[in-house]
Formats: sequence, structure tokens, C-alpha cells
Amino acid sequence: MGRFVVFEGGEGSGKSTQAALLARRWGAELTFEPGDSEVGARLRSILLDPATGHLDPRAEALLMAADRAHHVATRIRPALNRGRDVVCDRYVGSSIAYQGYGRELGADAVGALSAFATDGLVPDLVVLLHVEPEVAASRLAAAGAPDRLEAAGDEFHRRVASGFLHQAAEDQERWVVVDGDGSVDEVAERATAVVNARLPDPVAGP
Repeated sequence: MGRFVVFEGGEGSGKSTQAALLARRWGAELTFEPGDSEVGARLRSILLDPATGHLDPRAEALLMAADRAHHVATRIRPALNRGRDVVCDRYVGSSIAYQGYGRELGADAVGALSAFATDGLVPDLVVLLHVEPEVAASRLAAAGAPDRLEAAGDEFHRRVASGFLHQAAEDQERWVVVDGDGSVDEVAERATAVVNARLPDPVAGP
């Protein structure tokens, strides 16, 4: 059974970059949510395209859960069962933060929906990259036009950030918080240190 590591964080946290770096270092399967399948790509376009406009929060949560159920069944679990390590950019923690806290549906309700979607599959480690709002805003401004969730507003993103930190505080055995401010190499050094401490690199060692 392979190891399963998830990178979480708000918009502009740098999680996608750091997930890719760890996957490359480990020779792991790199994947992401939402959208890393043919079906998922269709769901992603609905969820993130600004042209979609308003979605009922429950509909949004259900679409995220549908993407995750298909993703786990077709990508993540098969890879783990083959003995492949998997590094994922977003997973259940994002739904709890964005729909549970951001959309105010409640962490328990969204967590239960996600547990059903994943058939109980949980990561071995969750790395939360945390940056201050002004850092995130600066990075997003440089990235171009925002998607539907990126454009959801400052108060929404404050609730999301709070949701991520609350999850990390509640499950310190599985979650670790890493300062996402600084250069790519500086953040990678911090992330590498905590990942090696929790899950020693199969090649390089702790």
C-alpha cells in the first residue's frame, strides 16, 4: 500500500507547486481536485468557471463530492493499491474549509458527505500551507483573472482560512501547518523537513 499525502491551503498558498515538488522527489503519482479525470474536468468547469454564476452551496458541495468519489475510485485508490505513493493537491480538508466554513454548511455535514464519497479513505499526512491574506492577495493578483471560488470575497476566504486552521488544530496527528511565505525553495525546505519527519523519504531517508 502506497503512502498518501495531501497538500491543502487557501488561494495563493503555493500548495500546487509544493505538491508537485514532493511528487517529483518521491517519484509519486501527482493528482489534484477538483478535475483530475475526464468526468472531473467537466465538474471542475461547472464549479470554477465564473460564467456558472451562483450555485446553491449544497449543490456546490455535492458536485465537489461527486468529483472526489470518482477521483478516489479511478485514480487514488488504484494507485495506492499498486503500492504507488500518491500526492494530492486538495482533498477532503478543502471541502470542509470551503463549503463547510466558507459556505457555512457546517464542518460535520460536509465531512460526512466527504467520508461517503471517499469510502473512508484518509491521507497519511496533510500539509497545510498557510499564508497571510496580503501575501495570498498579491500572488493572486499576479496570476490573472480569478476563478469563481477565488472571486468569492474577502469574508468568505477568511472563513476558509479559519476552517483550515481549525482542522489542523483538531487533528495534529495527521495535519501539519507549514509557513507558505517566502520563495519556492524556502517553503520547499520547510515542507520537506516536516514530511520527512512524519513519513521518511523512501529514497533519501529522514
